[in-house]
Amino acid sequence: QVQLAESGGGLVQAGGSLRLSCAASGSIKSINSMGWYRQAPGNQRELVASITTGGRTNYAESVKGRFTISRYNAKNTVYLQMNSLKPEDTAVYYCNAYIVEATTFIQRFYWGQGSQVTVSS
Repeated sequence: QVQLAESGGGLVQAGGSLRLSCAASGSIKSINSMGWYRQAPGNQRELVASITTGGRTNYAESVKGRFTISRYNAKNTVYLQMNSLKPEDTAVYYCNAYIVEATTFIQRFYWGQGSQVTVSS
């Protein structure tokens, strides 16, 4: 069984910073891409940032220059450092990872439970 556990959401004023963490655990053979998505009320879930095993990153235009994604492969963990937060960044943030399960070798995407990020103006 594979699980993704998120931490680090909360309430912050505009211009502030938050750091999200997501750790994968369980029967894991390997993890390919990892990333963060967000979903605001009434909106579709959208990609915020992603990172490959080798460290290549991809960001949504709306967060470039403000958010930084990183990962610590030895701990199966991905981070999202969010700076200069804006009210429009308010959403539930979900981590995502493409994982090869160790016993079945099934490859699929897994999702975290979601973390609320609220940015007040």
